[in-house]
Amino acid sequence: MKIKGFLQDVGGADRVTSLRRETINNASATPDPKDHIREISDRVHPGKKTYVVKEIRDASPSSKTYRLSPKDGIAPVFMAGQYMVIHQNIGQSVLTRAYSISSAPYEALSENGYIEFTVRKNRPYLVPDHLEKNLSVGDEIEVDLPFSDFFYQPLRDSKNVVALAGGSGITPFVSMAKEVAAGKLDINLTILYGSVKHNDIVCGDELSAAEKKADGKIKVINIMSDDPEWTGEKGFLSKEIIKKYSGEDPTYFFCGPRPMYELISGILKDMGVPGKRLRYEAMQQPGDASQIPGFPTENIGKTCHITVVRGISETTIEARMDEPVAVSLERAGIPVDCHCRAGECGYCRAKLLSGDIFVSPFGDGRRREDKEMGWFHSCSSYPKNDLRIKVPII
Repeated sequence: MKIKGFLQDVGGADRVTSLRRETINNASATPDPKDHIREISDRVHPGKKTYVVKEIRDASPSSKTYRLSPKDGIAPVFMAGQYMVIHQNIGQSVLTRAYSISSAPYEALSENGYIEFTVRKNRPYLVPDHLEKNLSVGDEIEVDLPFSDFFYQPLRDSKNVVALAGGSGITPFVSMAKEVAAGKLDINLTILYGSVKHNDIVCGDELSAAEKKADGKIKVINIMSDDPEWTGEKGFLSKEIIKKYSGEDPTYFFCGPRPMYELISGILKDMGVPGKRLRYEAMQQPGDASQIPGFPTENIGKTCHITVVRGISETTIEARMDEPVAVSLERAGIPVDCHCRAGECGYCRAKLLSGDIFVSPFGDGRRREDKEMGWFHSCSSYPKNDLRIKVPII
């Protein structure tokens, strides 16, 4: 390095200061009230907003798709694969549930832009059936988005993407497929989708349309687990099927129920797939707590009390010991800002003041400092005895 170049580098701060002073001196005396950086930030991270239901249609005999448009007309920005959080008033509670966005980002940015999410009926966690029975075209709904890093990133992922899906776990890949078909996402996408019957493939028509439009960049392989009439791949997503369709140097994306993930992750490990080549969406805690490794099964069916501190007020509620703390708060009508409901994002963070909790090993996203200071994620933590906790006021 030349001495002259070194001195120029060292003196860089003085040059920047001089340029800043010159810019300030030459600026207009009239204040500019616009904060352009804030406008961009609000567009990318809008927070909770009101959307209007524009359309409700069947995505299969067991599922429905809801189309929403922003009430303020400002289209949301997201990546194919991310999820949204809906807020629903049910009885005395405000419940939040996360759903992958099944529409494509380009559809949100088009004229009369919209977002869509697709829900299977008869799920055991309250909101889907409530939506079907109570949400109609023209209704307004509070939505927060976008969340998660479950999307293609060219610096990290290979261009050959293999999507492994089961049931309603197909929805983020519907978004990806539409984006690829529209020429907005430059990847080769192979979707291996496990269903039960060929006449109940969630978003099947949309996937077929995207595959036809994509000129060979999308391949959809449906696998039926219980359908004698099906002439294609049968059974479950096996090692043989995955190897058959994976191609060269794939990145695997997985979205589906937890038992399926346990199976798939074992298969990929056996295939020698490195961890950096497996991406998976956050999965909610099992409805049956006894399925969680290490859960104190003696607490199944038992109750305890949780004293909830919010500011200067205290409320004591009854809680089931085989349900996450967040669910007990929701049942009691105490607002809790849940998003992923998988223990990963940390929005539902609470502080343990006294008592003992069991933290699910599935998706324990706490930071080391949180563990040391007594903070826990209420969506993935279960009371082992009476608790005293502090939660934020929302």
